[in-house]
Amino acid sequence: MIVALLRTVILYLLIIAGLRLMGKRQIGELEPSELVLALLIADLAAVPMQDFGIPLLTGVIPILTLLCVTTILSVLTAKSQAVRTLLCGRPSIIIRNGELDQREMTKNRFTLDELSEELRIKGYTDLSAIKYAILETNGQLSVLPYAAQSPATAAQMGVTPPEPGIPLVLISDGTLFPANLKHAGLDDNWLRRRLKERGLSSCRQVFLLTVDEVGKVCLVPREKAG
Repeated sequence: MIVALLRTVILYLLIIAGLRLMGKRQIGELEPSELVLALLIADLAAVPMQDFGIPLLTGVIPILTLLCVTTILSVLTAKSQAVRTLLCGRPSIIIRNGELDQREMTKNRFTLDELSEELRIKGYTDLSAIKYAILETNGQLSVLPYAAQSPATAAQMGVTPPEPGIPLVLISDGTLFPANLKHAGLDDNWLRRRLKERGLSSCRQVFLLTVDEVGKVCLVPREKAG
């Protein structure tokens, strides 16, 4: 039992190391070479993890080899455009100056339904509003609308809004974070006043409480159990 536990932990840590080499990405954002690496590592680890008759090194050595190859390829792709293109491919322009490139869509097996879905996700329903739509090498669609269709920025309107910064979580699921309260320059008296304003008497009644750098407070009471 202890041997099985140790084998599993070792292989698990190796898989985590492999995924960390690929950076902080979601599965849908992996380059083709990175996705292949993740699948191979998982497959190599599964066999010695399940079959104790197979030596642990049978899984460890191939995994370490793949991690070394990945590290070398990462260096090469950073230094060579040709290697980067070979391993990762090139972005494809699906919409150019408002017109669909049907050849690129066929080449990438990218359907109209998929295009419509991606545009809706990004808040666009009118193709005529899109100047460029680029299918990136990780499968994501980048959408660049015409300037006239882009939302006006505060700078364009001559307005200088305050910077809210990153909201600090003061209470999460009933748990108070005193360090964050102090970092925000607040104290227990301020906290009690905010709770009293919402008819609350305890931190345990709060599901979420945040405050940003300009003092904007977001307080979500905990729902009562039905």
